[in-house]
This record gives sequence, structure tokens and C-alpha cells, in this order.
Amino acid sequence: MRCDRWGSYWFVAVGFFFAPLLIFLAPWSIAVTIAWTLISLSGLWLGVLGIFMAIGLARVLRAGEQIPEEYWWSLLGKPPPPM
Repeated sequence: MRCDRWGSYWFVAVGFFFAPLLIFLAPWSIAVTIAWTLISLSGLWLGVLGIFMAIGLARVLRAGEQIPEEYWWSLLGKPPPPM
């Protein structure tokens, strides 16, 4: 889950830099093709991470187990709120 979260942050942040890069590379069609290939492969990898995350969560739920609340808060990097 941490990899999926990190990948999502990374993909969105890099997207802001790819738009100007594509405008700059517009005269060179090969460079634009390489850039789009990198963007596509990054999106595909992010999708695969999401699928693995969903499979892992489904396996836990199918086993009848419960993921403790502290785990979810640890993904956010925060301590659980006092009850």
C-alpha cells in the first residue's frame, strides 16, 4: 500500500513536469514517442501496484481477518487519534 500511495504521488507530481517537456520536445517526434512511452509505462506500473494492493486486501478480508486501525494510520504517517 505504501508503494501504491508513493506511486500515485509520484505520478501526479511528474505529470506537471511532463506537459512542458512535451511542448519542448514537439519538434522531435522520436523524443515525444519516448516520453509518451515512459508516461504510459509509469501509468501501467501504477495500475499493477493498485491491483496487487486490492488482491492483498481481498485476501485478508476473505480470511476473515481484520486489519487494525493503527495500520491504516501508520500509512498516513500519523498516530491514531485518542478514543
